[in-house]
Amino acid sequence: MDGIAVTAEGFGLEGPRGWAFRGVDLAAEPGALIAVEGPSGSGRTSLLLALTGRMKATEGTATVGGARLPKQLAAVRRFSAPANVAGVTDLDPALTVAEHLRERALLQHRFGDSVRALLRPREERRSETKLRIDTALTAAGLDREALPKGARTAVRDLERLEALRLSIALALIGRPRLLAVDDLDLKLSDAERTEAWALLRSLAAAGTTVVAVCSEAPEDAVTVSTRSEPQEDTRTRKETADALAETGRA
Repeated sequence: MDGIAVTAEGFGLEGPRGWAFRGVDLAAEPGALIAVEGPSGSGRTSLLLALTGRMKATEGTATVGGARLPKQLAAVRRFSAPANVAGVTDLDPALTVAEHLRERALLQHRFGDSVRALLRPREERRSETKLRIDTALTAAGLDREALPKGARTAVRDLERLEALRLSIALALIGRPRLLAVDDLDLKLSDAERTEAWALLRSLAAAGTTVVAVCSEAPEDAVTVSTRSEPQEDTRTRKETADALAETGRA
């Protein structure tokens, strides 16, 4: 599936505690690697969620894949997927890699696929599910056989970079045209950060538009900085979940 263009002009979101982000301007072509750069608490995650239709901006406009924000939130949610977002896409430490993958594939079949796909014979659906999972894992660079207990490895036993790859793989099962990854470089070594950016570059090169939150953007990314804006982004996980739920109802 091809990537999408992302543009924004004067894009902002004000909440009860002040501006989460404000005055964001952006112009990125389909298949671009977009970095949202700034320190923790500077509105990075809120901007990421607003660009994927999960939060409703209160100022300015954005166009994502031809859909206008903040009006067409549902349209943007249909072709975008968040990964590694605390309070939104958390991995369950007690579940295994295989269990996470099966659960995500099942949700995709029930809520993301067409009615025609649901009416296919069981064996055909099973083969399609396996193909989706294998394709997503390959794209995310996660080798199940290299894990301590293979696909039966619990999330709590994954290294930080492995957990990041799993979260990205889960998002890719839905074949999004826009992938949004939060806290890409959090708690990663320099070598691991290099690997993580190489992964996102490979996804962008394959056609998926990628937006990633980071503390320091690479030189080859389309960069949006939240460093100098007068923002106050002190949401708790519950507040983020409540905001997302409200957006969903809207």
